[in-house]
Amino acid sequence: MDANWQRAVAAGDAERLRELLEAGANVDAKDRYGQTALMLAARNGHLEAVRLLLEYAPDLDHTAKYHLSAVMLAAINDRLEIVELLVEAGAELRTTGSGAPGFHEKTALDIAEDLNRVEIAALLRRHMGGT
Repeated sequence: MDANWQRAVAAGDAERLRELLEAGANVDAKDRYGQTALMLAARNGHLEAVRLLLEYAPDLDHTAKYHLSAVMLAAINDRLEIVELLVEAGAELRTTGSGAPGFHEKTALDIAEDLNRVEIAALLRRHMGGT
């Protein structure tokens, strides 16, 4: 992930991200921790950046540290609208985390329930076929 891309992602600057994508930036470029722009935007609550990135068909299910995906990072950080966007875009909901206490062998739903993210848990449960 080059410096311009990283700055735009960190700022959640959807306009700058669009310019960079139109100039050929890789939507799935990774930072030094293996995280994509979608993961970072989801984690940080950059709703417009997430919407934009979804237009460019990013890897919805890429995982990095602790095997966490964008939807899992959004759930951890209580980003209901972003979880909803990612679910609607087709993010895999059965991916499980690894390694870290609190994430090991847990799905986004498990994590949302553990963190008392009631609305997120209900949304994930509906999309996973639960009640």
